[in-house]
Amino acid sequence: MRFLNTILDIIFPVKCVWCDKNGVDLCTECLKDIPEAERESAKWIFPLYDYRDKIIKKSLWLLKYKGRKKLASIFAKNMYEKILEELSDLSIMENFSEPILIPIPLSSKRYRERGFNQSELLCEELIKIDHLRHGVDMQLEKNILIKIKDTEHQARIKNRNERIKNMTGTFAIKDLEKNKKLIMKKNIILIDDILTTGATLSEARKVLRQAGARKVIAFTVAH
Repeated sequence: MRFLNTILDIIFPVKCVWCDKNGVDLCTECLKDIPEAERESAKWIFPLYDYRDKIIKKSLWLLKYKGRKKLASIFAKNMYEKILEELSDLSIMENFSEPILIPIPLSSKRYRERGFNQSELLCEELIKIDHLRHGVDMQLEKNILIKIKDTEHQARIKNRNERIKNMTGTFAIKDLEKNKKLIMKKNIILIDDILTTGATLSEARKVLRQAGARKVIAFTVAH
């Protein structure tokens, strides 16, 4: 596989999605230019970047729809630092320890169309980083929260109330009685790529809390 990747890199050289610098999907200089998220969000949601920025918008589009999966690794590195920053306070003030990472799931239909879930990719990269750094002892559970309803893309719905209505009843806990034991009284970190109104994350949080999760927070790449 490594040899194949080397051959592919020679035939199709990797370039920065914005400045075309060789050898990297998003270079340090371009990443540094992306403004931090400044728009107001719920206190339990922590976005990294401003989605209105052209670099972040193009990067996330390429990740989701063109399979530039290595971008997930780049974003996960900065997301991990953000998680450490927030957990340094939460672990002391609210006993938020040994978190379980749960990606926002796709519907079965959308997963088949895309072939992967970008939020799962982010989680997998976060777990790799945490293991290498012997960090906060994260655990990944990607088959607990499922999407049971194929909804309209939230980005296509402009009205906030309609977005909330669109997401209501969307998520469920797979094999509830079995998996309830895994999340009962546990601290959960939800991971998603883009935060808009927060309707998706709020619905997922509600379902997890109803199943017994102790505290649920969320991190996203952009808002």
